[in-house]
Amino acid sequence: MIMRSDGSNPTMVAFAHVNKFFGAYQALSDVTLSVAAGEVVVVIGASGSGKSTLIRCVNGLETHQTGSLVVDGFSMPTTEDLQFGGEKALHRIRRGVGMVFQQFNLFPHKTVLENIALAPMRVRRKSRDEAEAAAWGLLDRVGLRDQGQKYPGQLSGGQQQRVAIARSLAMGPHVMLFDEPTSALDPELVGEVLDVMRELRTDGMTMMIVTHEMGFAREVADRVIYMDRGAIVEVGQPSQIFDAPSNERTRTFLSRVLKH
Repeated sequence: MIMRSDGSNPTMVAFAHVNKFFGAYQALSDVTLSVAAGEVVVVIGASGSGKSTLIRCVNGLETHQTGSLVVDGFSMPTTEDLQFGGEKALHRIRRGVGMVFQQFNLFPHKTVLENIALAPMRVRRKSRDEAEAAAWGLLDRVGLRDQGQKYPGQLSGGQQQRVAIARSLAMGPHVMLFDEPTSALDPELVGEVLDVMRELRTDGMTMMIVTHEMGFAREVADRVIYMDRGAIVEVGQPSQIFDAPSNERTRTFLSRVLKH
């Protein structure tokens, strides 16, 4: 991790003038951003604004072409770097970054317990007993201990998403990324997933969250980032962003989403 000069929490994620292209389309434009250890940063913006691309770069699901991205003290390889053997650095970073997607991506033929224990056994080389003991503890943490022997198809969407969070936590990540984790859920199931994320915040987990849940963003974020057209337009504390945004594009976006 990179120590901040003012002695505050070390920096866990640092973008510096990052640009990302898909062919001729620029998905990220000169992005500079730092996220401190233990900080919760919520990213908002319209569809196609670059939010998901931003956090997918943090675990290398997308790679940037220019600029610098440092995650937990390690430099993320660029697209060009990966063409010349940068995979080892990428794998090292991914071991410390958990990610939860819109879809749950659980293995339907494995039990909930097996879904959580699999990666620690395969990647961390933990014994089955050790991995399953930790998995039971994580099921306790997300309120699903009584569901461990069921299959994903037997659970509600909210329960499956909580299992997906537990599965990511099983790898002991230093950073958790959430890409609209409640967007695929029925409204009555959203709260149970957000409750788990609130607990992670209380525990001091570093998180970057893409969400359309503005009330949740206001509640849990240390900082809110508004993105538009691949660029960071405005960054501030929730009260500033939601109550007194300084940029006209931010004001226009919030005027549309907050009245619904």
